[in-house]
Amino acid sequence: MSALFDVILPVFLIVAAGFAAVRMGWMSTGTVDALGRFTQNFAIPCLLFSAISTVDLGRDFNLLMLASFYIGATSGFAAGFFGARLIFGRPWSDSVAIGFVGLFSNSVMLGLPISERAFGTAALANNFAIVALHAPFCYLLGVTMMEVVRGGGRLNGATLARVLRSMFHNVLVLAIALGFAVNLTGLAVPGVVTDAVDLLARAALPTALFGLGGVLVQYRPEGDLRAILFVTAVSLLLHPAITYGLGRAFGLGIDPLRAAVTTAAMAPGVNTFIFASMYGKARRVAASAVLLGTAASLVTIWMWLTILP
Repeated sequence: MSALFDVILPVFLIVAAGFAAVRMGWMSTGTVDALGRFTQNFAIPCLLFSAISTVDLGRDFNLLMLASFYIGATSGFAAGFFGARLIFGRPWSDSVAIGFVGLFSNSVMLGLPISERAFGTAALANNFAIVALHAPFCYLLGVTMMEVVRGGGRLNGATLARVLRSMFHNVLVLAIALGFAVNLTGLAVPGVVTDAVDLLARAALPTALFGLGGVLVQYRPEGDLRAILFVTAVSLLLHPAITYGLGRAFGLGIDPLRAAVTTAAMAPGVNTFIFASMYGKARRVAASAVLLGTAASLVTIWMWLTILP
C-alpha cells in the first residue's frame, strides 16, 4: 500500500492537475500543446542528452536487461499487430499503428519519475540505458513495418530511405545520438553549456507529467472498444510479464530487473498517437489506449511494484 501512496499517487496527481487545468478551462488546449512542444522538443531531449553523455556505458548497458525489455516490447508489437489483423480484421496499416501501441511504453514521462520515487535517483542509470534505445528502436521497427506494408510487402532502397529520413527528423533520436557521441569521444562540453542543459533537463519530468494530463483531455474513448481494451492489456500486462519472466530466467540483478519491468509496465506513450497521426491510421484506438492505459496503470503499476523484489 505504501508504494501506491508514496510512489504512484504523487506522480498521477501532477497528471491529474494538468487534466483538471484544461478540463476546467484554466488553461487552453493551445497552451498545453505549446507546453508539450517545449517538453518534447527541448526539455526531454536535454534530459536524454545529459543522461546519455554521462552514463557509464560499460557498467549500465546490461545486455541481458536490454534483451529482456526489448524482447518484451517486440512481443507487444507482434501481439498488437497480429491481434488487430486476425482478431479484429483491421487493415495491415492499421494493424501496424495498433502494434505500435503495444510496443511503445511511456518510458520517460511516467517511467522515470515513478522509478525515481520507487528506487531512488541512483537507480535511474539502468532506466536511461533502456530509454537511450527506446525511441530509435521503436520508431525503426514501427516506421519500417509501416513502409513495408504500404509498399505491398517490399523492402527496397526507397523504403529504407524513407525510414532513415523519418528517424533523423526525430529530435529525441538526435539528442540520444549526440549524447552517445559526447560519451564515446570524451568531448569536453563547456560548463556553461552543461549548466544550461541541466536547467532545462530539470524541467522535463514535472512539465511532461502536467502536460500529459492536459493532453489527455483531448482524447475520447469511443468506438473500437474491444481493440482498445486488447492493446491496453498487451501494453500493461503482456509486455512487463514477458520482461519479468526473461529477467528472472537471465538472472538479472535486482536493479536491472526493477528498471526493465517498471519501464515495461508503463502505459502507452503519447508517441503512439503521434505515430498513428503521422500515417492517419488507427488514431482513435491509439488515442483511447493512451487515455485508458494511463488511468488503468495507476493499479497495474502498483501490482508490478508489489511483485518486484
